[in-house]
Amino acid sequence: MNQLPVTSYQLPVTGEQLSVGGFRKMAIIVAGGSGVRMGADVPKQFLLLAGRPVLMYTIEVFHRYDAEMKIILVLPASQLGYWEELCLEHQFSIPVTLVAGGESRFLSVRHGLEEVLRQAQPPLSDVLVAVHDGVRPLVSTDIIASVFEAAATHDAAYPAVNVVDTLRKVTLEGNVRDVEREQFRLVQTPQVFHAPVLLEAYTDAPDSPHYTDDVSVVTVKLECNPQIVAGSKENIKITTPEDLMLAEAILRCRK
Repeated sequence: MNQLPVTSYQLPVTGEQLSVGGFRKMAIIVAGGSGVRMGADVPKQFLLLAGRPVLMYTIEVFHRYDAEMKIILVLPASQLGYWEELCLEHQFSIPVTLVAGGESRFLSVRHGLEEVLRQAQPPLSDVLVAVHDGVRPLVSTDIIASVFEAAATHDAAYPAVNVVDTLRKVTLEGNVRDVEREQFRLVQTPQVFHAPVLLEAYTDAPDSPHYTDDVSVVTVKLECNPQIVAGSKENIKITTPEDLMLAEAILRCRK
């Protein structure tokens, strides 16, 4: 992939920040799962949740938050046709831009950012980009709104929840010790960035298995301090059959 063209970027000084309404908002939804951990033949983003594919719930909540937001859906190239078939079958008509992903989540996000550049065109100082896991279908519009609002006055923002279980660190040598759970958070998506910040980080960073989310890429490559906002225990990532059962239970309670 060619380098993403970016320019240096500085946030406006305090007191001159734009409101969220002053930014163009875009979302990259990444869904590259294979379904191996689900024990299913169908990729987890296409599994049925209360009768409809998981991914449709995810797209709907972003559309419900802002119907004008441009949504970029990144899927493995081999799954693009199947997604279009599912849209016809379920009469799903929310517009998205389909992009073929890469061999890793990192490369898939880079492909999504290429589409951001095509659609938004530099300079991008008024663009906020959310990156969200396609298999987090139960994220609320309140969380999406709070992350965008926080990102408007910071380099980036992301949701997280407190750790409630006891944590122990086990070393390779088998040594075990307790750690203070108050120092840790469980990180979720969507993660929202000023477009130039995310583009600069992904331009310079090599693909690495150590990058488990987009904040990891940004904070390793750039000097910035993303804002943490309150997430929700309902904003689960569906990776196992138990997760799917829990998601269905949450949907029943919401109804």
